[in-house]
Amino acid sequence: MTNERLALFAAHAYLPQGWRRDVLLEWNGEGLLSAVTPDAAAPEGVPRASGPIVPGMPNLHSHAFQRAMAGLAEYRAQASDNFWSWRDLMYRFAARITPERLEAIARWLYVEMLKAGYTSVCEFHYVHHAQDGSGYGNAAELGQRAVDAASQAGIGMTMLPVLYQYSGFGRREPRPDQRRFINTPESLLDLLLTLRRARPEHGALTYGVAPHSLRAVSQASLQALVQGLDAHLPGAPIHLHIAEQTGEVEECLAATGARPVAWLLEHFDVNARWCLVHATHVDEAETAALAASGAVAGLCPTTEANLGDGLFPARRYLDANGCIGVGSDSHIAVDWRAELRLLEYGQRLAQRQRNVLASEARPQVAERLFDAALAGGARASARAVGALAPGCRADWLVLDGAHPSVDGREPDDWLAGLVFCEHGGSPIAEVHTGGRCVVRDGRHEDEARAYAAYREAVAHLRT
Repeated sequence: MTNERLALFAAHAYLPQGWRRDVLLEWNGEGLLSAVTPDAAAPEGVPRASGPIVPGMPNLHSHAFQRAMAGLAEYRAQASDNFWSWRDLMYRFAARITPERLEAIARWLYVEMLKAGYTSVCEFHYVHHAQDGSGYGNAAELGQRAVDAASQAGIGMTMLPVLYQYSGFGRREPRPDQRRFINTPESLLDLLLTLRRARPEHGALTYGVAPHSLRAVSQASLQALVQGLDAHLPGAPIHLHIAEQTGEVEECLAATGARPVAWLLEHFDVNARWCLVHATHVDEAETAALAASGAVAGLCPTTEANLGDGLFPARRYLDANGCIGVGSDSHIAVDWRAELRLLEYGQRLAQRQRNVLASEARPQVAERLFDAALAGGARASARAVGALAPGCRADWLVLDGAHPSVDGREPDDWLAGLVFCEHGGSPIAEVHTGGRCVVRDGRHEDEARAYAAYREAVAHLRT
């Protein structure tokens, strides 16, 4: 691209109003789109995209360190294997993470995300302390490592330091294997401010907080966290795990007399700044109320399937105009197409119907889910992402026009081809973040070095 003009011309691009032809994208030095013009004449000297362009997908839920343990828990260690037994193994793994290895794992994961078409990530970061539970000299050491990994890879980030206080409802004392996670609202906010001073916000980075779950915080500590956040970052995003397991719902009922989502909506001003991750087990009243709140339901279908969580009532929620986004969570899969595919397929299996999440107004199920995940992911990220529109981050994917999911199809069928056709090989040729190409011909610019560091980190963790 020329230094005089930051621009790209695409024969086809997916804009908020759908596929348009002859689209001229222009952006500024801060990496924000300044103009998006369809039906434009191709300007002289402006590069042409090699294939159709779609917005990059936000990943609204990530625990970066868990990528290194993907595939290591796929055996039965006891008669009844479930989320809670998986969690015990994950805790043992988390106990061995060092700052250097966390950074290496996160950096490679973010490279993988970019190659898959995720151009931003919400990092739900809860490993804060040294292996014995003591603080690092820099309280934000591990969070800073994750932020640096994102910067090195070139992915946008919403960093969400996690408040974890208790091992269960009723303010139960933390377990010894949770000692690396534990903070008070005050110490967590201090950690956040320390991190912000070391790594201030910019176009590719913003901050929020994540109370881990209702079982890991109390009403008073959650109130203190929200109030403290608003004193420093008014309106910043708040993410939390909410109703992932039926056991969690039962414990919440026993402790509070209410289901988790119902309790949260009653006691807090839940609105568009909130992302409720794994709102899997909601009844009809909670579904309607959550949709009306404007909060994002953070769905991670591949992880939820891997852990045996259950199925979110996606049709009822979307029909009530609820907002959703997708994340890769534990990273047993790093592919937004797999998340959208499984989201629909889970509903098909439960309903024994096809195209369950389409609607009369949106008969193309892939387009409806793609648009919903872009909008919800952007809301959860609290960044101007997820659309090819002026003022948004210049994040997009260039599709491989020769890939079987795209080649020979009409534009209206391209997204369905991406989501529901598995031909092997990636249909994504290039990935751009902030207007800069970070993946070309399917390879990340720093792929070899990032993978070498990841491989070394994993070798140490598994010995």
